[in-house]
Amino acid sequence: MIEEQQNNPLHGLKLETMITELVDFYGWKILYAALKLGCFNTNPTVEACITFLKKTEWAREKVENFYLYRFKRMPKAIGEQFELKPRERGFAAGLAPRKPMELTIESIAQMQAQASAEYEAGNRHPNSAKKSIGGRGVNSGAHQRNKSASGSSYGSSDNGYTQRRDRPEPRTTERSGPSPSTDDNDPWGTKRG
Repeated sequence: MIEEQQNNPLHGLKLETMITELVDFYGWKILYAALKLGCFNTNPTVEACITFLKKTEWAREKVENFYLYRFKRMPKAIGEQFELKPRERGFAAGLAPRKPMELTIESIAQMQAQASAEYEAGNRHPNSAKKSIGGRGVNSGAHQRNKSASGSSYGSSDNGYTQRRDRPEPRTTERSGPSPSTDDNDPWGTKRG
């Protein structure tokens, strides 16, 4: 059964063609400034980029997003489409790509600075962002623990570390699998019986 093809400029597009189009239009320096991928900076070649992007899914998705939203200027993904990989996204029928966005090193730096400032501004207002069930901010539990432990609202411990209430507590992750070997003759733990 043949599935109906989505309206997506990436559909059927080879990685080599995509990289070649981007390099021909923007050049290596602009691509590196915009994407911060080493394959666009250190002795860049189309072949080296293809090799790296085939092995590195997150980088390939980053380049594909750039291709869709900066080079082809398709509308930003929303809702369920946002959760899909760039090649799996669909666009309304009849929606055609527009002229590529003109970029310079200066305009990229300005966009990155603006995005960084917006990100920081969003993180400075814990009550306006994420809320927990009780209507208190995300970090209110840590704040309450620190307040009761030290008597102050910011809490300090014996080691001089002061936890700010607008930053989340560090997450701890449990390690799965066998513990590391302590045998100097078998550091990888391959000889366990």
